Amino acid sequence: MSVLGGKQGGPSDWAVKRFGRHAGRLVEAIPEQLARAHARAHAVHLTAGLKKRSPYGVTLAEAVRENLADMARELDESVRDVRGYEYAVIGDHALFPFKYADRPRPLERARLSAGASPTRRRLLLGHGPDAPEGLFELDDGMTTEEYEQLHESFEALGADTKLVCLFFTADAEAGIHFIHWGDAHLEPDRTFTWLYSEELPVAAQPLE
Repeated sequence: MSVLGGKQGGPSDWAVKRFGRHAGRLVEAIPEQLARAHARAHAVHLTAGLKKRSPYGVTLAEAVRENLADMARELDESVRDVRGYEYAVIGDHALFPFKYADRPRPLERARLSAGASPTRRRLLLGHGPDAPEGLFELDDGMTTEEYEQLHESFEALGADTKLVCLFFTADAEAGIHFIHWGDAHLEPDRTFTWLYSEELPVAAQPLE
């Protein structure tokens, strides 16, 4: 079954610059893949029957990655494995999906959790955009070997591959609330500085 829909509306100049001829299809296909991922995660949530510690979030994260990887394959683009997780790479840009809240929340309030894995932080720092000049500069005395290692790129992803952050909010009952994508720099306090962002439409979310 095809995972891609037809083109709907025109993509932004930013999207075309990063994804070329695929930009228009991605604008529609990405919301569809998140909607389908929610349907899968919702079904697992209902089967588990748990009020607390629902498997919804874990299932949603994995389903989103799988769906985006399938989307990339259908476009005849790359899927790269980084520490056991697949990432869709369109041209020389990898999609980095991240659910930053389980309720509707402005993108400006997105923050990486304190328990986020070093792999996720290294992806953001090693493949994300540089910080805008003059913002959150680190003093030389604060730069540690560990911090420098986090800025190293993953060979598996490709040293020249850049991230496009795909941030969204969702919960088991309401589904996907908001979707944004753009260029985001991870700051030392785990917040993000967005060099560019735009909101994508939320697709209809029929449940399985």
